[in-house]
Amino acid sequence: MIRYTKLALALLVAILPASLAAQASTAMPKTPVDWSAMQTEAVGVLQQYLRINTANPPGNEIETARFLKAFLEKEGIEAQILDTTELGAGRGNLYARLKGDGSKKAIALVQHMDVVPVTPAFWTVPPIAGEIRDGFLYGRGALDMKGQGIAHLMALVAIKRSGVPLTRDIVFVANADEEVTSTGALVFVDRHADLMKDVEYLFTEGGANVYRDGKLEYYSVGVAEKRTFWLKVTVKGTPSHGSRPTKANPVPRLVAALDKIARYETPLRVTPAVQKFFHDISRNYSGKQAAWLNDVRVALDDRAAKEWILSDVYWNAILRNTISLTGLQGSNRTNVIPAEASAEIDVRLLPDQDPDSMLATLTRIVSDTAVHITALLRPKAPFESPTNTDLFRAIERAAHERDPSAFVTSSMMTGATDRPTYRKLGIIAYGLDPFKVEAADEQKGVHGNDERLSLANIGAGVKFVYDILRYAQ
Repeated sequence: MIRYTKLALALLVAILPASLAAQASTAMPKTPVDWSAMQTEAVGVLQQYLRINTANPPGNEIETARFLKAFLEKEGIEAQILDTTELGAGRGNLYARLKGDGSKKAIALVQHMDVVPVTPAFWTVPPIAGEIRDGFLYGRGALDMKGQGIAHLMALVAIKRSGVPLTRDIVFVANADEEVTSTGALVFVDRHADLMKDVEYLFTEGGANVYRDGKLEYYSVGVAEKRTFWLKVTVKGTPSHGSRPTKANPVPRLVAALDKIARYETPLRVTPAVQKFFHDISRNYSGKQAAWLNDVRVALDDRAAKEWILSDVYWNAILRNTISLTGLQGSNRTNVIPAEASAEIDVRLLPDQDPDSMLATLTRIVSDTAVHITALLRPKAPFESPTNTDLFRAIERAAHERDPSAFVTSSMMTGATDRPTYRKLGIIAYGLDPFKVEAADEQKGVHGNDERLSLANIGAGVKFVYDILRYAQ
C-alpha cells in the first residue's frame, strides 16, 4: 500500500509542473470583458467602416486608414499611416503594435481595407449604408474582409482593456489594394520588413468554417492557396465592314481557340495538404463516401467516386489547376469587323505547379500561330505553412471550446490573399475565418450581392480572435 502511495505521489509530482505550465500558458484578463457590450460596440464600429467606400478601383483606403488610426489612438495604441507616396493619391497602409513583455515573438493580424466594386441595382439594400435588417448587418465588405478586420481590431482593443498579460506583441496591419494587384502588401513588406522582423505568426483571411443549415461541419485554417495566373488570348486581323465577311476576321479564330481551351480538362493532382483535408472531413460522411474521402487518391480511380467528388466545385478546384474564361472583347460596333479580338482567362495553379508549363500546354492545345497567349498577372511564390505550431494549437483550443464536437482541419484556398507576400519574410501565415456563416450566404455574398454578416457572428468573432490571442501567449 505504501509502495502504491509513493508511486501516486511520484506521478503527481511529475504531472504537476506540466499541468501548471498548461495553466500558465493561458493569459488571464485582469478585468472581465462584457461581451454583450462588446458586440454592440463592434457592430457600431463595423457600420462606420462599411460606410467608407473603398471599392477598388480606385480604393480610397486612406480614409479607412485614418478611421482605424483614430480609433486605435483613442484606445492608447499608437498607429502609423505608411506608404502614401509609393501607393499614390488616396491610398496608404496602416501599422500599429500593442506591446507585450517580448519574451516570445509577435503575432500579426492582417486585413485589407479595399473591397470589390458593387452594382447597387442588384442589391435589396444600399450596399454602402451599413444597414441592419433582421439581425444582419449588410454592406460591401461585411464578409470580405471588413468584418474580419473589425474582429481583429476589437479583439486587440479587448485584450488591452481587459489587461491580458502579453508575452507576445500583437501587430495590427491594414493594407491597401489586395483585391486588384496586392501593391499594398508588396510595398509594405518591401519597405518595412524591419517592422515585422520579430513576427513569428500571422493570420488574415483565407480560412473556411463550413456551416450548413445551422450546423457546423468543421473549422478550417487556411495553410495554402492556389496561385493566380491571369492570361490574355489575342488574335489580330484586318478591320473591315461587317457586311463583307473575310477570313481576316479575328473573332472566329479567337472563338475556336477558346473552345479548345474550354474543352481541356486539366489533370487531377492530390497534394499532401489536400489529401489530409479529405481524410479529416471523411468523418462527416458514412458508407462509400466516407471510404472515398478517407483516401481520395485511390477514390479518384473509381468512376463513381470521381464523379461524386468532382461535383463539388470547391473539391474540384483544389484537386487540379483550373481555367475559367471570363472576359471577351471584339468590335464595339455590330457592323465592324475588328482589328483585334481578345479574351481574358483566370487560371489558378496548385501551389507546386509551374506557370510556364501551363502556358506551354495551352499554346499546344490551341495549335494556332495566329493566337497569342500572354500573362496578365504572374503568380506569387508558392505558399504553404505548417500546422504543428503554438498558434494552430491555440486556434484548435478556441474552436473546441465553442464547439466541443467539431474538429479543426487545414485547407487550401482557391482564391488569393496577401499571405504569400508575408511568407517571404519567414512568417508562418494562416487564413482564419472568425465567423460561422451559412454556406449559402458565403457563396452569394463574397464578391456578390447582399453581402451580410449576422450581429451575433460579429460578437462571437471578436471573442474567438480574443481567445486565440490569449491562448497563443
